[in-house]
Amino acid sequence: MTQASLSGRSTIAAPDELVEALRRHAEPLPSPDKVEDFGACFDRFADARVILLGEATHGSSEFYRARAAITRRLVERHGFTVVAVEADWPDAARIDDYVRHQASRPRRGDVFVRFPTWMWRNQEVLAFADWLRRHNQALPEERQASFHGLDVYSLSESIHAVLAYLDKADPDEAAEARRRYGCLTPWQDEPAEYGRRVMLGGGKGCEDGVVAQLRSLLDQRLDLLKHDGAAWFDAYQNARIVRAAERYYRAMYRSSTESWNLRDRHMFETLQALMAHRGSGAKAVIWAHNSHVGNAAATAMGWQGEFNIGQLCRLAYGDDAVSIGFGTDTGLVAAASDWGAEMEIKSVRPARPDSYEHAFRRTGVVRSLTDWRGKDKASLREALGHRLLERAIGVIYRPETERLSHYFEAVLAEQFDAWVWFEQTRAVTPLGPEKPQGAPETWPFGL
Repeated sequence: MTQASLSGRSTIAAPDELVEALRRHAEPLPSPDKVEDFGACFDRFADARVILLGEATHGSSEFYRARAAITRRLVERHGFTVVAVEADWPDAARIDDYVRHQASRPRRGDVFVRFPTWMWRNQEVLAFADWLRRHNQALPEERQASFHGLDVYSLSESIHAVLAYLDKADPDEAAEARRRYGCLTPWQDEPAEYGRRVMLGGGKGCEDGVVAQLRSLLDQRLDLLKHDGAAWFDAYQNARIVRAAERYYRAMYRSSTESWNLRDRHMFETLQALMAHRGSGAKAVIWAHNSHVGNAAATAMGWQGEFNIGQLCRLAYGDDAVSIGFGTDTGLVAAASDWGAEMEIKSVRPARPDSYEHAFRRTGVVRSLTDWRGKDKASLREALGHRLLERAIGVIYRPETERLSHYFEAVLAEQFDAWVWFEQTRAVTPLGPEKPQGAPETWPFGL
């Protein structure tokens, strides 16, 4: 999900000097279907500890296939063992269990059925999961690559996961956890309504109980880790989600900036916990929207007080964090017209003349990587150092109000370290609601 906004400042068309600079530095890319050749173009970034791979929409196939090709290369050749995505932790855990050949963790409901289902429940993600499962098959556990969700929306499933863990690990504590979570239980399937009721009625709501439960898991960690460290870590992360979600749904009725910041801080802290859990030297690849992985301080988002995981990674890791944005001009995209509405295949309008996307289109290079790191790229960074519009399409696309709904101002040189360009893109291919015939029971999207 994105939050596109405008600062109110007028913009001008992309200057010819910028187009010429991009034309000189844009490196043509092969099709992402040529996985080896495409991935090899990104070896230059492999010394980083965290590589953040963006997307300009949540519904373009090329972005998913490109990130899969890059990630395959980083996992196979460069020792990356964490793949963390803008998805819910319990849903991504189903993929993690699949790719690491583990038994499925207990669930209360089906996987990837919350709007927007097509964002992760698609053929492109399935193909990557199948590859990662094959890659991990012959490797010892410590060298296997894992797959995780960073997001904050899984209140119901996360409560269930904590309780299911404690039912086995400590039945007495499970009973106490049910009491602590009892305040939230009536709202777990309608958490937004919980936030509205608390804000209208005042008070702290269910905060004390969820904080107490998180603290209890931390206090008992030494005893619980002896029995099953991986299971404790999973339960602890779900308890963190319950706490963050309770705060998030209250904050969304106070301020969009506050709720955005809470969400991205949670995603960053989850990344930090994953890196610590995997041990010294762990290296991670992040898949999320451009609005999350770029440096928010270089965009209208940051100018109005919002930060994101990309900005926090830059502050924490410095040059060991690399953020790569993705852009497109025209094509087809999977998106809805309103929140919760049916998915549609929509035509993407040509980029505005006063946008970075239009400048990349004018280069005439249909697929490219533009990297502006290093001393020899000073002139390119200078050309990219002016405010222009940038397009952000999330799970909702409204072409009829595109400038207001989907464009925001940015300084690309400060927002990202590099940019992947596809002049034309097509929509992701969503999976149907049924499990494919003949698929194994461990298939990660099976219902």
